[in-house]
Amino acid sequence: MLPFKDNIPTERFPLITVIFIAINIAVFLYELTLDASGQLDAFLTEYGMTPYEITNGVSLVPRGLPVYITLITSMFLHGGWLHLGGNMLYLWIFGNNVEDSMGRFRFVIFYLGCGLLAGLAQIAIDPASDIPNVGASGAIAGVLGGYLLLYPRARVTTLVFLIVFITVVQLPAIFVLLFWFLFQLFYGLSNLGSSTGGVAYFAHIGGFIAGLLAIK
Repeated sequence: MLPFKDNIPTERFPLITVIFIAINIAVFLYELTLDASGQLDAFLTEYGMTPYEITNGVSLVPRGLPVYITLITSMFLHGGWLHLGGNMLYLWIFGNNVEDSMGRFRFVIFYLGCGLLAGLAQIAIDPASDIPNVGASGAIAGVLGGYLLLYPRARVTTLVFLIVFITVVQLPAIFVLLFWFLFQLFYGLSNLGSSTGGVAYFAHIGGFIAGLLAIK
Protein backbone atom coordinates (compact mmCIF):
# COMPACT_ATOMS: atom_id res chain seq x y z
CA MET A 1 0.00 0.00 0.00
CA LEU A 2 1.18 3.51 -0.80
CA PRO A 3 -0.82 6.43 0.64
CA PHE A 4 -0.69 9.73 -1.21
CA LYS A 5 -3.27 12.01 0.45
CA ASP A 6 -5.80 12.24 3.26
CA ASN A 7 -9.10 14.07 3.66
CA ILE A 8 -8.24 16.20 6.70
CA PRO A 9 -7.78 19.88 5.78
CA THR A 10 -5.37 22.09 7.73
CA GLU A 11 -6.29 25.45 9.21
CA ARG A 12 -2.89 27.01 8.57
CA PHE A 13 0.10 26.50 6.31
CA PRO A 14 2.32 23.64 7.61
CA LEU A 15 5.49 25.73 7.74
CA ILE A 16 7.58 23.39 9.91
CA THR A 17 6.64 20.32 7.88
CA VAL A 18 7.71 22.14 4.71
CA ILE A 19 10.96 23.28 6.35
CA PHE A 20 11.81 19.73 7.44
CA ILE A 21 11.09 18.45 3.93
CA ALA A 22 13.21 21.23 2.40
CA ILE A 23 16.15 20.47 4.70
CA ASN A 24 16.01 16.76 3.88
CA ILE A 25 15.91 17.47 0.14
CA ALA A 26 18.72 20.03 0.36
CA VAL A 27 20.98 17.64 2.27
CA PHE A 28 20.26 14.86 -0.21
CA LEU A 29 21.05 17.14 -3.15
CA TYR A 30 24.36 17.88 -1.44
CA GLU A 31 24.95 14.13 -1.11
CA LEU A 32 24.55 13.83 -4.88
CA THR A 33 27.50 16.17 -5.36
CA LEU A 34 29.81 13.84 -3.45
CA ASP A 35 31.97 11.17 -5.03
CA ALA A 36 30.06 7.91 -4.49
CA SER A 37 33.29 5.91 -4.26
CA GLY A 38 34.49 7.60 -1.10
CA GLN A 39 33.21 11.03 -0.21
CA LEU A 40 29.58 9.98 0.15
CA ASP A 41 30.40 7.00 2.37
CA ALA A 42 32.59 9.21 4.53
CA PHE A 43 29.83 11.83 4.83
CA LEU A 44 27.17 9.28 5.80
CA THR A 45 29.54 7.62 8.25
CA GLU A 46 30.45 10.94 9.86
CA TYR A 47 26.91 12.23 10.29
CA GLY A 48 24.98 8.96 10.47
CA MET A 49 24.18 7.43 13.86
CA THR A 50 26.36 4.41 14.67
CA PRO A 51 25.07 2.48 17.72
CA TYR A 52 28.55 1.39 18.85
CA GLU A 53 29.72 5.01 18.99
CA ILE A 54 26.74 6.09 21.09
CA THR A 55 26.90 3.19 23.57
CA ASN A 56 30.65 3.57 24.05
CA GLY A 57 30.97 7.32 23.70
CA VAL A 58 33.79 6.97 21.18
CA SER A 59 34.16 8.06 17.57
CA LEU A 60 35.18 5.50 14.97
CA VAL A 61 35.88 8.22 12.38
CA PRO A 62 37.39 11.71 12.52
CA ARG A 63 34.62 14.02 13.67
CA GLY A 64 34.69 17.56 15.03
CA LEU A 65 31.37 17.14 16.85
CA PRO A 66 30.42 14.90 19.80
CA VAL A 67 29.18 11.49 18.63
CA TYR A 68 25.79 12.10 20.30
CA ILE A 69 24.95 14.84 17.81
CA THR A 70 24.56 12.12 15.19
CA LEU A 71 21.27 11.15 16.83
CA ILE A 72 19.98 14.39 15.29
CA THR A 73 22.06 14.77 12.13
CA SER A 74 21.24 11.24 10.99
CA MET A 75 17.55 12.23 10.71
CA PHE A 76 18.36 14.45 7.73
CA LEU A 77 20.40 11.96 5.67
CA HIS A 78 19.09 9.48 3.12
CA GLY A 79 20.54 6.61 1.18
CA GLY A 80 18.77 7.09 -2.16
CA TRP A 81 15.89 8.63 -4.08
CA LEU A 82 13.35 6.01 -2.98
CA HIS A 83 14.42 6.35 0.65
CA LEU A 84 14.03 10.11 0.50
CA GLY A 85 10.86 10.12 -1.60
CA GLY A 86 8.99 7.63 0.56
CA ASN A 87 9.88 9.44 3.77
CA MET A 88 8.97 12.88 2.46
CA LEU A 89 5.66 11.60 1.06
CA TYR A 90 4.64 10.24 4.47
CA LEU A 91 5.86 13.39 6.22
CA TRP A 92 3.80 15.61 3.91
CA ILE A 93 0.60 13.54 4.14
CA PHE A 94 0.57 13.09 7.90
CA GLY A 95 2.92 15.76 9.25
CA ASN A 96 0.86 18.75 8.18
CA ASN A 97 -2.15 17.67 10.26
CA VAL A 98 -0.09 16.77 13.32
CA GLU A 99 1.66 20.14 13.12
CA ASP A 100 -1.73 21.84 12.74
CA SER A 101 -3.03 20.09 15.85
CA MET A 102 -0.23 21.13 18.22
CA GLY A 103 1.31 24.26 16.74
CA ARG A 104 4.69 24.84 15.15
CA PHE A 105 6.99 25.03 18.17
CA ARG A 106 5.62 21.91 19.83
CA PHE A 107 5.76 20.06 16.51
CA VAL A 108 9.49 20.74 16.25
CA ILE A 109 10.01 19.25 19.72
CA PHE A 110 7.65 16.35 18.99
CA TYR A 111 9.31 15.48 15.67
CA LEU A 112 12.90 15.66 16.90
CA GLY A 113 11.99 13.94 20.17
CA CYS A 114 10.38 11.02 18.36
CA GLY A 115 13.41 10.77 16.08
CA LEU A 116 15.73 10.75 19.07
CA LEU A 117 13.75 8.00 20.82
CA ALA A 118 13.61 6.03 17.58
CA GLY A 119 17.39 6.10 17.39
CA LEU A 120 17.70 4.98 21.00
CA ALA A 121 15.32 2.09 20.30
CA GLN A 122 17.54 0.90 17.47
CA ILE A 123 20.60 1.24 19.70
CA ALA A 124 18.90 -0.81 22.43
CA ILE A 125 18.27 -3.65 19.97
CA ASP A 126 21.78 -3.68 18.48
CA PRO A 127 24.14 -1.65 20.69
CA ALA A 128 27.33 -3.10 19.18
CA SER A 129 26.49 -2.38 15.55
CA ASP A 130 29.12 -0.39 13.67
CA ILE A 131 26.79 0.29 10.73
CA PRO A 132 25.67 3.95 10.43
CA ASN A 133 21.92 4.53 10.55
CA VAL A 134 20.49 7.31 8.36
CA GLY A 135 17.03 8.56 7.51
CA ALA A 136 14.04 10.50 8.80
CA SER A 137 11.97 7.33 9.16
CA GLY A 138 12.09 7.16 12.95
CA ALA A 139 10.89 10.74 13.41
CA ILE A 140 8.22 10.26 10.75
CA ALA A 141 7.12 7.06 12.45
CA GLY A 142 6.42 9.20 15.51
CA VAL A 143 4.28 11.47 13.34
CA LEU A 144 2.34 8.41 12.14
CA GLY A 145 1.75 7.29 15.73
CA GLY A 146 0.51 10.74 16.65
CA TYR A 147 -1.75 10.93 13.60
CA LEU A 148 -3.26 7.55 14.46
CA LEU A 149 -4.54 8.83 17.80
CA LEU A 150 -5.59 12.23 16.49
CA TYR A 151 -7.38 11.18 13.30
CA PRO A 152 -8.15 7.44 13.38
CA ARG A 153 -11.28 7.92 11.24
CA ALA A 154 -9.59 10.02 8.56
CA ARG A 155 -9.76 8.62 5.05
CA VAL A 156 -6.46 8.04 3.30
CA THR A 157 -6.35 7.69 -0.48
CA THR A 158 -4.03 4.78 -1.11
CA LEU A 159 -2.49 2.90 -4.01
CA VAL A 160 -3.02 -0.81 -3.40
CA PHE A 161 -0.90 -3.34 -5.28
CA LEU A 162 -2.63 -6.69 -5.85
CA ILE A 163 -0.12 -8.94 -7.60
CA VAL A 164 -0.36 -7.55 -11.18
CA PHE A 165 -3.20 -5.11 -10.50
CA ILE A 166 -3.00 -1.61 -9.07
CA THR A 167 -6.04 0.18 -7.72
CA VAL A 168 -6.79 3.36 -5.76
CA VAL A 169 -8.98 3.10 -2.68
CA GLN A 170 -9.86 5.23 0.33
CA LEU A 171 -9.03 3.46 3.57
CA PRO A 172 -9.44 4.45 7.23
CA ALA A 173 -6.25 5.93 8.65
CA ILE A 174 -6.33 3.43 11.51
CA PHE A 175 -6.12 0.58 9.00
CA VAL A 176 -3.33 2.13 6.91
CA LEU A 177 -1.18 3.06 9.91
CA LEU A 178 -1.69 -0.15 11.86
CA PHE A 179 -0.85 -2.12 8.72
CA TRP A 180 2.33 -0.06 8.38
CA PHE A 181 3.24 -0.69 12.04
CA LEU A 182 2.56 -4.44 11.88
CA PHE A 183 4.69 -4.62 8.73
CA GLN A 184 7.59 -2.99 10.60
CA LEU A 185 7.07 -5.27 13.60
CA PHE A 186 6.96 -8.43 11.50
CA TYR A 187 10.13 -7.64 9.57
CA GLY A 188 11.86 -6.25 12.64
CA LEU A 189 11.32 -9.50 14.54
CA SER A 190 12.23 -11.54 11.45
CA ASN A 191 15.57 -9.74 11.15
CA LEU A 192 16.34 -9.68 14.86
CA GLY A 193 19.95 -10.66 15.42
CA SER A 194 21.02 -10.05 11.84
CA SER A 195 24.41 -8.36 11.63
CA THR A 196 24.01 -7.15 8.06
CA GLY A 197 22.90 -3.67 7.08
CA GLY A 198 19.38 -2.84 5.99
CA VAL A 199 16.24 -1.18 7.26
CA ALA A 200 16.31 -0.06 10.90
CA TYR A 201 12.91 -1.55 11.70
CA PHE A 202 13.20 -1.03 15.44
CA ALA A 203 13.82 2.67 14.92
CA HIS A 204 10.47 2.74 13.11
CA ILE A 205 8.81 0.75 15.88
CA GLY A 206 10.35 2.90 18.60
CA GLY A 207 9.43 6.13 16.84
CA PHE A 208 5.83 5.01 16.30
CA ILE A 209 5.38 4.06 19.96
CA ALA A 210 7.02 7.33 21.03
CA GLY A 211 4.48 9.21 18.89
CA LEU A 212 1.59 7.29 20.45
CA LEU A 213 2.80 8.07 23.96
CA ALA A 214 3.77 11.71 23.38
CA ILE A 215 0.93 13.01 21.24
CA LYS A 216 -1.45 13.81 24.10
